[in-house]
Amino acid sequence: MSFLNTKIINFEPEIFGIDLSDFSVKIMQIEKNGKIDRVSSFSVVSIPVGNIEDGKVINKEKVAEIIKSAIKKAGPKKIKTNKVICSLPESKVFLRVINLPKIEESEAAEAIKWEMEANIPIPIDQAYYDWQFLETENGKRKQDVLTVAIAREVVDELLAVLELAGLDVYGMEVESIATARSLVLHKQESLSKDESALIIDLGAQRTSFIMINSGVPNFTSSIPFSSDGISDAIAKGFNVSLAEAEKIKIAHGIESINENPVFGVIRALLENLVQETERTLDFYNEFTKNSSNIEKIVLCGGGANLKGLAIFLAKRLNKEVSLGDPWINLNLGNKLPIIDRENSVRYPTVIGLAMRGAKYGN
Repeated sequence: MSFLNTKIINFEPEIFGIDLSDFSVKIMQIEKNGKIDRVSSFSVVSIPVGNIEDGKVINKEKVAEIIKSAIKKAGPKKIKTNKVICSLPESKVFLRVINLPKIEESEAAEAIKWEMEANIPIPIDQAYYDWQFLETENGKRKQDVLTVAIAREVVDELLAVLELAGLDVYGMEVESIATARSLVLHKQESLSKDESALIIDLGAQRTSFIMINSGVPNFTSSIPFSSDGISDAIAKGFNVSLAEAEKIKIAHGIESINENPVFGVIRALLENLVQETERTLDFYNEFTKNSSNIEKIVLCGGGANLKGLAIFLAKRLNKEVSLGDPWINLNLGNKLPIIDRENSVRYPTVIGLAMRGAKYGN
């Protein structure tokens, strides 16, 4: 099954994106009006605990009903298509870039299959896998190949749920690829073709590290550090409810750390995040034999909005750390985004999926 770069039909259908996670379903459709991009439909609906666990769908019928509800709720324009591109759970995906010796393209498929089989922890006949040659700046093919594999069981379950919801699946895409599409500026004034960056996606249950080179994810990993974990630590440290802890976290963050009691409560968690980031950078450099020093870090996810976090990480890691802007590759004209800058860092994956849907066939 190919889910990186498949063109199914010859005209450009209307397609929306759906980001399905353990705790929510996010819907977005982007339409083009000339050179202007417009978010025509958007919604978020929570998924009760126990229906999806670590990317595995437990209750297909319930999740399908929630998806239908999210589609019906989307606005300001109603979604009138059933064609969709859906995210694949990052925790279930094996993504890496491999380098092949000079080889004829007709021989590449078998060579890549053998290389992948040696580097993924599941039998290749139990996985859907795909690959794509990466290109140089002048459009010529390199010998670097982006490979992706995921257990067939995971994909088949997602397909079954989407079909129960009455949807026609036009593509399935790894979260990190969709996230990079929205956060990494495509224009030449952004990262140079040889420059690398790290995206840190601070989610409710886990944090994902996405190494970007030439605008493409090269390596991904995750750790249990989470936004919910911070709230839990604050609740225990101040002996308050989780709801109250969430208010304290939003109000105070970790600004003015010398005078901020919140920082003292969650300092150990933040230091662990720093250490895991350093380990990831070291491992990536060793794994890829990358001699360049990665200087740019982009934050996204709900946890990225913690006041003072970007400044703290910049000082501790001695690198440029910024809050991601998932609208940078869209031309919204003179209109403000449908989601404000502070909240939009929660939605880079669904924005990236909607971007692919809007340009499907190109």
